[in-house]
Amino acid sequence: MTISVLICEDQEIVRTGYAMVFDAQADMSVVGEAADGPAAVEAAERLKPDVVVMDIQLPLLNGIEVTRRIAGPEATSPPKVLVVTTFNVDEYVYDALQAGASGFLLKDSSLTELVNGVRTVARGESLLSPTVTRTLIGRFADRIRPAKATPGADPLGLLAPREREVLRLIACGMSNTEIAAELAIGVETVRTYVSRILAKLNVRDRVQAVVLAYRAGFVTL
Repeated sequence: MTISVLICEDQEIVRTGYAMVFDAQADMSVVGEAADGPAAVEAAERLKPDVVVMDIQLPLLNGIEVTRRIAGPEATSPPKVLVVTTFNVDEYVYDALQAGASGFLLKDSSLTELVNGVRTVARGESLLSPTVTRTLIGRFADRIRPAKATPGADPLGLLAPREREVLRLIACGMSNTEIAAELAIGVETVRTYVSRILAKLNVRDRVQAVVLAYRAGFVTL
């Protein structure tokens, strides 16, 4: 299966570099490029890519709003959105998560990490680089609250030992594939653990689970 990729980035040299890297992969094909927000929305709706590599700081319409329009709750055929951000704009990460982004990498990530990031979100897995995860938690833990939390109760008390180990690795920014390799189990088994963790903690997604883990002192920055 070939992963179709749309690159949304205002700097031509960066777009060109990304396109060369992705097209060099046997399992990827760049189907389009966009240099501003409106063009990104139009291209995503017209080309229907599997993955959109999104810069947050797009002109005319920023990457968060673009993500909301193409991958938010009202999107009819949402692609996976991988946001590539710089450290000094990480305050937008939370908003992009709410808008429907599937993953985040810093712009100083290696090309290997970028390529693997596209593959990860294409498989339907969430991706947060460890640095982005820690920054997100440190800045926005007070804004992301698990639903129906019981004051005074151990929020992780319902998790089995293996589930707690998977949660710890999620908090380290690992993808399902990386967790499977670390624990020597199958990826489908990891997905099952993740689903159980979210259900037991009564949270919407991996990010909220990580926030809860940090709040409970299970993992620390």
